[in-house]
Amino acid sequence: MSSSEVAALAARLQRLEDLQAIHQLFVDYGRHLDQGDWAAYAALFADDGEVLLGPMGRAQGPEHIRALMEGLLADKVGETIHIISSPAVVLDGDTATSEVMWTVLRRMEDGSPKLTACGRHQDLLVRQRGVWKIRQRRGFIDLPSVLAPT
Repeated sequence: MSSSEVAALAARLQRLEDLQAIHQLFVDYGRHLDQGDWAAYAALFADDGEVLLGPMGRAQGPEHIRALMEGLLADKVGETIHIISSPAVVLDGDTATSEVMWTVLRRMEDGSPKLTACGRHQDLLVRQRGVWKIRQRRGFIDLPSVLAPT
């Protein structure tokens, strides 16, 4: 194998590893929200990370992001399940852009699931200290939320 072929293979492998790490970031996002693990959730964001969730709020920096999400969702832990799907990622070295879809199901008192909201996140991602993080997450609700008690 020539040195250029080795370099091309290494670049392809790096791309696959980056995409897998970013996909895991999205999975962890939903899992940490559902489990109410606010510290692990906040750790998904870069040092200068920002979340922009329209009427739900906005915050910058992991500690402020943690406080925002805990304030919004602490009383819903165990009631909702976030399904993260359809990730579209464009890599550019140590940065990337992405869009993912999300669906939230709520467990009703009788145990049945109820679709409460669907939307998408548009992200700016960055590799920080060797780990992919969310630099900016902009949230959009495509189907209105009915998270209020029924």
